[in-house]
Amino acid sequence: MKPDLPLLFDTHVWIWLAHGEPGRIKPAAMRVIENAGSRQAIRISVVSVWEIALLESRGRLELPIPVSEWIRQALDRPDFELVGLEPEIAVESCNLPGTFHADPADRFLVATARVRNAVLVTRDKRILKYGAHGHVRTMAA
Repeated sequence: MKPDLPLLFDTHVWIWLAHGEPGRIKPAAMRVIENAGSRQAIRISVVSVWEIALLESRGRLELPIPVSEWIRQALDRPDFELVGLEPEIAVESCNLPGTFHADPADRFLVATARVRNAVLVTRDKRILKYGAHGHVRTMAA
């Protein structure tokens, strides 16, 4: 992985860090994340915002404060950049190379990493396998 590339957090990685659980992330990955933070090179997709709100509304994620406040606080970091769902990302999510599963959130995250030339930080085995085929840069969290 090129050390100067930005990182895009998968939703669960963002949740772990926002909840103060960096121990859930491999030490080597944490070092890369800390380096990216010092360069202000961490990206959060608006799709992750949507996914957190969806999980919370369905009772699959419990937050200590209202979801809108949690998201505002979790994004309030100078090293984070919120990435919107741009037309190029939407189109790319429908035209990913190779074979990839149908989960729309994962498709948007992979497309965002591809379009924004970022490394997708995840623990998702399906995304890591897809990355191993050279379709997207990934880093195991």
